[in-house]
Amino acid sequence: MEKNIDLFAHKSKNWDMSSMRVNNAKEISEIILKNIDINSSMELIDFGAGTGLLTYFIAPYVSKITAIDNSPTMLEEFKAKQSEFACKTDIIKTDIMSDDLKIKADGIISSMTMHHIEDIQSLLNKLYVMLNDNGFIAIADLDSEDGSFHGDNEGVYHFGFDREMLTNVAQKAGFINIKFETANIIEKPQANFTVFVMTAQKKSQLLA
Repeated sequence: MEKNIDLFAHKSKNWDMSSMRVNNAKEISEIILKNIDINSSMELIDFGAGTGLLTYFIAPYVSKITAIDNSPTMLEEFKAKQSEFACKTDIIKTDIMSDDLKIKADGIISSMTMHHIEDIQSLLNKLYVMLNDNGFIAIADLDSEDGSFHGDNEGVYHFGFDREMLTNVAQKAGFINIKFETANIIEKPQANFTVFVMTAQKKSQLLA
C-alpha cells in the first residue's frame, strides 16, 4: 500500500459497525479453527489486523496475537479494545512489505488484506520466513471479481484472486499442504462475492 497514506482513516471509527464485516470475520475464523490444529500455547500474527475483528474470534484459542497494520487509525481502534481480547496482544504499526520484521510466529492469519498488497509472491516469501518450523498461514480474501466489490478501488491492487494462481505462488514460496475453502458469500446489490480461506504450512527444517 502507499507509504504514509492512511487509506482507512475515514473508515476506522465505524468499521466494526457493519454486521457484514463482523459476520465475515466470524465465518473466516470458523474455517481457520476447523482446518488448523490451533492450541493455547501458540503465538500468531494478524497482518492487516485493522480494528481486530479476526483477532477477536481467534484470541480465545491462542496465547498471543501480534497485530500488524499500516493504518494508525485502525490500530487506535484495536488498542481501544485490547482488554476485550481473550489473549495477550501486541501492536506493530508498519508496512509489512517495506519493513524487515524480525519477529517469528507459529501462524499468520489475515482477513481481506492481501488484495491491498501489490507483489503477492514477495508477500508469501516474507510470511514464510516469519514462520516457525511447521507454522501455518490462514489467509482470507476474495475470489476473482470484476472490480465492483469496493466502492473505491484506491489502494486495491487485485480484484480478488484465482485459487490456482495463489497455489502456484505459495508453492514457489515453499509452502506445502495448500488448501482452499469457501468461508462466506458477501451479498451486495451489484453481485455476490465469495470469500476463501487459503491455508498452508511451512516445512520443518528436518524435512527440508
